Amino acid sequence: MQQITAGIDAGGSLIKIVYQENGRMHFKKFSINKLDSAISWLKMVAPSLKVSITGGKAFGIQNCYFQDSALIPEFQATCEGARFLLAKENKSIEETYLVVNIGTGTSWHLVSGEKAERILGSGMGGGTFTGLGSLLTKVQDYQLLTVLAEEGNKGNVDMLVKDIYEAADSPIHGDLTAANFAKGKKLNHKEADRLAALSNMIAENIVLLTSQAATINRVKSVVIIGTAIIGNQSLKHGLEYYLNMLGLTTVFLEKGEYCGAIGAYLSV
Repeated sequence: MQQITAGIDAGGSLIKIVYQENGRMHFKKFSINKLDSAISWLKMVAPSLKVSITGGKAFGIQNCYFQDSALIPEFQATCEGARFLLAKENKSIEETYLVVNIGTGTSWHLVSGEKAERILGSGMGGGTFTGLGSLLTKVQDYQLLTVLAEEGNKGNVDMLVKDIYEAADSPIHGDLTAANFAKGKKLNHKEADRLAALSNMIAENIVLLTSQAATINRVKSVVIIGTAIIGNQSLKHGLEYYLNMLGLTTVFLEKGEYCGAIGAYLSV
């Protein structure tokens, strides 16, 4: 029986699996609440299996399911996966760049050639969007939240620069945010508007931290990965818009949410 190698990335919200069979790489993800189903599925499709695991819940999975597996440091796996995908997807980028991993929270990594270092972290990310979004609306489902955010108008909730300057000339772009949620007491906004403002606030904060990290480390290229931008067009557009405004080259990887799992897989 042919032995199949697999990489597992077990995070706070999702478990992501990468394995290769017959020369083709396969990708699969499950909610972390369906861990048993995920492992059962993997063992069914690959009865003879060699595994490496990364992520916050890696030790628990190793202990319960794959005692002979290897544990790979999460940040190492993430950057290895990003480096692999940049080459696989033929993305042209400078040798030194930032990897911004937006999952439940957000991590920043400085990559230079074969070297990689985590330089920054924030509690603002996909978990913020899901958790705070469900408090601002009656919606609990992540995908429905992303759809609503795309439909909303942040200007109905956020105070914009043009709201302050009105007819006067503004020293900066009028559509930039002067104060997040400053119009929150007004009644003429909808759930979609609140979610658009939330998505914008997350994007702005991530971009501000990215800009500072890029300036300090003298880099111009940013690779955005992570589960929080998958299907979340409002967040993705916000990130791209602000990063481009700051003159940073932005790269979104097609399979970026699987960087950790790919990095684990490559170590098998």
